[in-house]
Amino acid sequence: MQSLIEAWQEGKIPAEIVAVGSDHAEAQALTRAEKADIPHHAFPLKDYSSRIEQEQAILTWLKESRIELLVLAGFMRVLSPDFLKALNCPVLNIHPALLPSFPGLHAQRQALEYGVKVSGCTVHFVDEGLDSGPIILQEAVPVEPGDTEEILTERILKVEHKLYPEAVRLVINKLIEERNGGKRE
Repeated sequence: MQSLIEAWQEGKIPAEIVAVGSDHAEAQALTRAEKADIPHHAFPLKDYSSRIEQEQAILTWLKESRIELLVLAGFMRVLSPDFLKALNCPVLNIHPALLPSFPGLHAQRQALEYGVKVSGCTVHFVDEGLDSGPIILQEAVPVEPGDTEEILTERILKVEHKLYPEAVRLVINKLIEERNGGKRE
């Protein structure tokens, strides 16, 4: 979130960050948004009778905020098909692996257990699957001998911080669009 806020403040993202939300009231992203004077709101699942009700509250808030692009960071759940259809705008996510390898949770651990020599990160459009949407950008990160999950995570995170703002910029400038499979026109 911080890298996106900084890129926006520096004029590298040609759009306004209109809102920051989280499903965790204590999320660092909310604190960062507050410091940057960006409207923010928490939607803890415990405050709702169901996930459907939570998603409806998020959807209503996003529509009231008049978002045109939803950028996920640290949102560790698959959004429902009904939510994605009702939102009706592109949704981006970042994943700490070179998709389609190692989708889901603990991608860095999966990479180390598999013994790959190269890992990385992927920014992709969100679809109804798990880390399965069209790829926007990827960048490789070497896996070094003796890497732990924590060390590899930190190395990938540094790349994520530069890759995500660039992917957002490409989508905002319509240099990449979801409808053509994430390929440049």
